[in-house]
Amino acid sequence: MTEHNYQDLAQQIKLWSSAVGFQQAGITDTDLGVHEQHLNNWLDKGYSGEMGYLSKHGSKRSQPSELIPGTERVICFRLDYLTDGASPRDIIASDQQAYIARYSLGRDYHKVIRQKLKRIWQKIEAYLQEHQLPPAEGRLFTDSAPVLEKALAQKAGLGWIGKNTLLLNRDAGSWFFLGEIYTNLPLPLDTETTEQHCGTCSACMDVCPTNAFNAPYELDARKCISYLTIEHRGSIDPALRTAIGNRIFGCDDCQVFCPWNKFAQFTDESDFTPRHNLDDTDLLGLF
Repeated sequence: MTEHNYQDLAQQIKLWSSAVGFQQAGITDTDLGVHEQHLNNWLDKGYSGEMGYLSKHGSKRSQPSELIPGTERVICFRLDYLTDGASPRDIIASDQQAYIARYSLGRDYHKVIRQKLKRIWQKIEAYLQEHQLPPAEGRLFTDSAPVLEKALAQKAGLGWIGKNTLLLNRDAGSWFFLGEIYTNLPLPLDTETTEQHCGTCSACMDVCPTNAFNAPYELDARKCISYLTIEHRGSIDPALRTAIGNRIFGCDDCQVFCPWNKFAQFTDESDFTPRHNLDDTDLLGLF
């Protein structure tokens, strides 16, 4: 009966996920061996640039039970954020408008997602109490701790990691955020996404203004415009400045030109509505 309860709870979590505004949820275990190796190889090559925090916590990022002892399952969530407004392609092509990464146009996504995760965890606790199941531990994350989000999401069946190193979904492209709940609940696992659907396409690599992709699935952050305009604290290499163009905060080119994003849906989340006209503003005005 207890096993049946946890199977039912897993189904309820999917329903609650949809009710609070997430577009998808999946459950995985904590084995990230292959992804851990890929991360370590990437760090060893120095591709992380000045982002020392990526190696600061050792293996806690790739071994969830080291970050939160007792973690057996990770519940992963997807929240779409693309808004229906000015065309990203048109703005990128403009010599007058400023391009700002689409994820940053509205309310801070950390706050939005965390509130949704809290509501789901409260429902989980109520379910456990109602069905006289042992209480559980749960920690909520959204790009807020050493968590290998994309790897966990792939294992949870939310998509595959594409050549642009982003998580891609056949029905939703890549314009979405991820959130996680680490827990010791013995929930049934969802099927991992094992197929890669990028095929022979290289659009993301070909369009990258600064040639930041050294190979498929391998991004050198030191040449990535998102890194240069957000994470990098020093002067930008003069050789890269012209290529940055009108991208003043982040860069979405490898998403904008990804064929899978023709399936992306506009978000219904009002908190992601652009503020201060950031989705359609001119360079001179911001200057």
